[in-house]
Amino acid sequence: MAFIVSGRSAHLISAMKTLLFLVLIGFILTGCSPVRLIVRDLRTNSTYADRIMGVALYNPATRKYLIQHNADRPFTPASTTKLFTFYAGLLTLPDSLPVLRYVVRFDSLIFWGTGNPLLLHPDLPDTTALAFLRNRPERLYFSAVNYNSPRYGPGWAWDDYNDYYSPERAPLPLYGNVVRFRGKSSSPSRFMDSVQASSESNAVKTIRRAEFSNQFLRPAQAGIAVQDVPFRWQAGLAAQLLVDTLHRPVGVVQQPVSPNARLLRGIATDSLYKRMLQVSDNFFAEQLLVMIGAESSTNRLDPTAQLRRVADSVLHYPAASAKWVDGSGLSRYNLFTPNVLIDLLTKLAALVPQQRLFALLPAAGQTGTLRSMAPSDKPYLFAKSGSMSGVYNLSGYLLTRRGKLLYFSVMNNNFTGSVSAVRQQTAELLKQIHERF
Repeated sequence: MAFIVSGRSAHLISAMKTLLFLVLIGFILTGCSPVRLIVRDLRTNSTYADRIMGVALYNPATRKYLIQHNADRPFTPASTTKLFTFYAGLLTLPDSLPVLRYVVRFDSLIFWGTGNPLLLHPDLPDTTALAFLRNRPERLYFSAVNYNSPRYGPGWAWDDYNDYYSPERAPLPLYGNVVRFRGKSSSPSRFMDSVQASSESNAVKTIRRAEFSNQFLRPAQAGIAVQDVPFRWQAGLAAQLLVDTLHRPVGVVQQPVSPNARLLRGIATDSLYKRMLQVSDNFFAEQLLVMIGAESSTNRLDPTAQLRRVADSVLHYPAASAKWVDGSGLSRYNLFTPNVLIDLLTKLAALVPQQRLFALLPAAGQTGTLRSMAPSDKPYLFAKSGSMSGVYNLSGYLLTRRGKLLYFSVMNNNFTGSVSAVRQQTAELLKQIHERF
């Protein structure tokens, strides 16, 4: 039996086919949206199977999350912890850093440290304290009784004592609390008398310090190109190092901070923030908490108390989402979720103008720890990384090809492969987001 389709019916069928085609196209496009593709990749791609991974992507314009993959799971943050320390500094420190507290009593000037790490620092020195002390007519006396905190943070690895990234915390650091060995010389030069050549030609390949004293062992033959080794800080040693530089006596006393002590200020605070964030300087981060204590209290420097004050009075994160124990992120006791990092990035963006914020953070392909990541003519990632064995994280701000600003946090923990491989995979993921959103 033959069916005859009228012209009107044929037109209706054609219209239905067109509608069905458009619906199918819509389903395909929805199913292949950038969000769906990336989330599916995070769940199924074998590249990410060797680790615990959390990703949060947030659009501040709509105040909505685009991606939340394990975003409420706590991760070891490593140096992304410095973003919290940065925020604490922004809330407390003025535009210039505290240098010394001092009081004049008769013919004596007594001074106390504020934790400022820039006195005679090998890479970012501030001469404010030296110029002040050098030109004073009084006798000089240093007191360290305003600081009674541990030299290391909670959970720091004890055998990192010889490594450049683990200097001791102190009320009055000098030379960044490290000895810089170059060739067969040292800065400060005072430590050269404490260096002994190894008696075994191949046993020692780098400078090694005794764990509990400032005695150093160097290779028997060749000198060291450049190596920074932390020294044991003591009030008497700090005074001696000042004597070597000022060429005048500096005594040590056990004197509490006077209520009428005056505060000497130094260089711009942003100078410290920039190096702390871009080079990921652990020592600057730890000493920043000490300086926050100097601003908050005239008689006691307590970095742990300042950390807790900010955490309790400002951040208000649930215990299951955040644990913050040091300034640098050296401790594996620190724990943050990707969502907590997004919240912090939101707070930072509300507090700091974008141009200044992006200038302080590492820019991918251009500056700091992200110099080799995602090279392009114009950087689109401004972020803080954090890495240690089995950990690589990156949290910050991303500019998409279409001009959108997104906040992101990518956290990788518990892998056994190389950090560099995970760093590259993280860069590729963020490149996809840059190009697709």
